[in-house]
Parts: sequence; C-alpha cells; structure tokens
Amino acid sequence: MAQVEIAFDAPAVDWWVLTPQIILVGAALGLLLAASLAPRALPGWVSTIVTIATGAATAITAAVQWNDWGSAPRSTLKDAFVSDGFSLLLTVLVGAGVVMTALVAHSALDRYEMAPPEFAALLLASAAGAVVMAGANDLIVLFLGLESLSIALYVLIALAGRRASARESAMKYFVLGAFSSAFFLYGIALVYGSTGSTNLSGIGGFLFGSIRETDYLLLAGIALLLVGLGFKVAAVPFHFWAPDVYEGAPSPVTGYLASIAKAAGFAALARVLYVAVAEQSIAWAPILIGLAFATLAVGAVMAICQNDVKRMLAYSSISHAGFVLVGLSAVPAAGELGQWVVRVAGAAPVVIEMGDGNEAVSSAVFYLVAYSFMALGSFAVLSALGPELQAADSGPGDAEALSPHARSRYGGLARRRPVMALAFAVLLLAQAGVPFTSGFWAKVSVIRAAIDAGGEVLAALAAVAMITAVVSAFAYLRVVLAMYAPEESAGTYEPAPTARASRPRWGALPLTSVFAVALAVAVTLLVGVLPQTLLEWSADAALSIIP
Repeated sequence: MAQVEIAFDAPAVDWWVLTPQIILVGAALGLLLAASLAPRALPGWVSTIVTIATGAATAITAAVQWNDWGSAPRSTLKDAFVSDGFSLLLTVLVGAGVVMTALVAHSALDRYEMAPPEFAALLLASAAGAVVMAGANDLIVLFLGLESLSIALYVLIALAGRRASARESAMKYFVLGAFSSAFFLYGIALVYGSTGSTNLSGIGGFLFGSIRETDYLLLAGIALLLVGLGFKVAAVPFHFWAPDVYEGAPSPVTGYLASIAKAAGFAALARVLYVAVAEQSIAWAPILIGLAFATLAVGAVMAICQNDVKRMLAYSSISHAGFVLVGLSAVPAAGELGQWVVRVAGAAPVVIEMGDGNEAVSSAVFYLVAYSFMALGSFAVLSALGPELQAADSGPGDAEALSPHARSRYGGLARRRPVMALAFAVLLLAQAGVPFTSGFWAKVSVIRAAIDAGGEVLAALAAVAMITAVVSAFAYLRVVLAMYAPEESAGTYEPAPTARASRPRWGALPLTSVFAVALAVAVTLLVGVLPQTLLEWSADAALSIIP
C-alpha cells in the first residue's frame, strides 16, 4: 500500500501573548468542573471570588505585557493574533468589567434564580471572546471570538429563564445575533474571494500594493462585515434588538452588554476597517458617517421618550455608540491613509491630502473606556435598587406601575437613599457630558477630532453630536430631578404593605453592588479631573491602528 506523507507546518505559539485568554478560559473550565463534581459544596461566594480574581489577574497580566513591550506589537499563531497597545488596553477594560459585573451579580443571582458557577463560567467565557476580538488579526479568529462572546451572552440572558422577559430577550438576541453572524461570515467569504487572504495585515498589504479597478466583490464583503459588526455595537439601523434585550435581561448582564460587549464590537470594527481595508476608505467612510448620523439621532430622540429608566439607558447606549462612530468616522478624513482622489466627469481630479488620524482613533478609545465604567455603574445602581423598586408602590393611576424601573419609582429616592441617589446622579450627569466628569472629556475629544479632521460633512457630524448631547441630557435630567424632587411633587414612593411587614424599611443595600458603584463613580470623577493619563493611554493604543 502506498504511503502518503502530508507535511504540516504547525504554527509557533507564544504562550505569554495568550496568557490573558488562558487565564479566563482556565478559570471558566475550572468552575464548571468543580460545579459538576461537587454541586452542593461550591457556595456562591466562591464563584464570585474566583471570578473577581480571574478578572483582576487578566487586567494585571495585560498591563504587565503592555509595560514589557510598550508599543511594539507581538503576534502568535502565524500572525493570527496580535498583542499590541490597542488589544492590551481593551483587555484591561475587559478584566475590570468582569470584576465589576461579578460584584454586582453576587447579590442578584438568587433574585434571578441563576446558579453562581454557571453564571461565572459563562461570564469568563464571554470575556475570553471579547479579548480575542480585541487582538484578532485574522477574520477567522475574529469570527471565533465573536461567537464565543455571543453564545455565552445568549445563555447568560437565558439563565434567568423563569422570567418571561428574560426568555424573550434571550430568544430575540439569539435569532437576530445568528443572522448578523451569518452576514459577517458571508462577508469573510467575499473578502477572501477578492484578496485571497483572511489575515487582516495581509489583506491591507495586498490592497496597498496593488492597483485595481473597482472590486465590487470586495465592497460587498466590506458591507456585510459592517452589517455583522453594526449589530454587535447596536448601531442604527441594526439596533432594534437592544432596547428589548437590555430591558428584559438581568441588570448585571445588561451592564456587561452595554459596556464590554460593545467595546469588543468596536475593537473588531476598528481592526477590520483600519488594518485590513483602509485603502478602501473612500467606499466605506460615507457609510460609517451615515451610521453615525442615524445612531446619534435615533438614540437621543428615543431616550427622551422613555418612562422606564432601564429602557432609557438602553436607548442612550445606542446614542453613545454613535459618539464612538463619530471618532472612527473622522479617521478617513484625517488619517494617514494616503490620498483621496475624487474624479468627477468633466472636471479636474481633486486630491485630498490626509493628516494624522491618531487623535480620531484615540478619542474613540477614550470614549469606550469612559462610557464602559459609566454604564457598568448605572446598571449596578439599578441592580442594587431592584428589590426595593419592585416592592414599592409607584402611586395610583401610574401607567408604568407594572414596570420595576419606571421613572416614577425613583421619585424622592434622594431622601431615602441619599448616597446611592448621589452616585446615580453623578453617573447620569457624566453620561450627559457635565464638566469634571469623564463623559465631558469623552464627548469633547470625539467632537474635537471630527472638527479637526476638516470637511463640511464631518463638521456637520460634529454639530449633530453636540445637539444630540443636549437632547440626551434632558433624558438624564428627568431621572435626576425625579430623585431630588420635593416631596409634594415626587409622587408616592413607599414600600408595599407586605414589604413593610416582612422586612425593615429600606434595609441595607448589597455591599458588593455598593462597592461596584463606588468604583465606577471614582473612575468617572478621577478621569474627569485628571484626564491626561487615560488620554495618553488611548493615544498609545491608537498607534497600533494608525502608526
């Protein structure tokens, strides 16, 4: 019998580069194994401590790696995964998000009837997917990270399956997420068919070194990739899932969705657009600018129409995604991507020179980090107050009485929970862009990047961003005013009779949730007063995208 030898060149693996993912996946598998072998011998606090330690270890490892090799990237698996300033900063953010989500969820798991080991394992698995997305330098690896993140989130939402709203949210997120993944996968196929590679750097080098006619196959692939990632970041018109899913999911999971999952989606979007297909920016830049216009406007207008605080935060999250898109949209007009040559029939070609785009990308990264802490803190407040709000009587004739987070239920909260009300007010005002908060500098940096980029379209986009910031502020101020309204105008906000009889009025809040809220407020105010450090980190991270 003839023997056939097949040569296989195994890729070299730099295990130190993959250490953050190994920590996350190893802890997730360890929790599942321990829960399966001794389901009753693993108390909930053990899962929480393991999750917090894992998130902290992931963030510390990424920080050490960043300090070790600075701005010089290191890759592994045949350049399929890269560890650079951009991916490492996002990894630190993911680790911090895991820690805060675990703190918030610790006291809420019993209320949502979710098993702590399963919740912790799924949270860590989704975080591993987010880290992979941040450092993926290959479309296939990016897709694997995207699916790891998404599938874990589907199950996380469905863990509270005894609640009809959670089941509905999980099913809606799963069905629409499956469609978006299919679009993304078809986009990979078309890009590969056009360029012959799935490696992002390889695609970028191929397009840079070739003179080609309009490649409609490549343009179709880019469009499908934008659709798939647009769903993950809840950009209009791919946002329809977000309000219902955010409202129906458990509050700790909603905070994670609005922050870490969104940050991972934008990280993937930045890598695809500015590493792989930067040479095609003349084709996708108008689409990205259009998405930014629509996302800003729809998110802000719909936010002020909501009477449910949780749903309002969901729509405001869409508007915040629009601000990140403003920063990313400014890169083609200001980035070091060569020249735009605009040819109009009967007229001489117009050459548009491009300058330094680092400010644009760094502003988007800054906004992602700042908003993530604001979102995590805001939903931590909702989670901590959830039992009291559900037990409260929101007053006769209240059309939103059945909603646990109706704005009327927050009436007079400052008199009963002054510290928590103050923390929530700080986080809401930060999202509105009030000075001396991280939200102010985030909005200023993004709008300034769009203005500095030049061009009438980007100037108009900056103007729309400023207008929507004012519109969104109205939605936040309504909640703040409700919390601090005088008693005669605050409405009735008292525990129901059964609640008053069964427990002390307004008992102690969960300590872990309070700590998470305090951490979010501290970061928000610290960055608001001393923004320079985060601005420098964001600029260093952006150098990995636009050197």
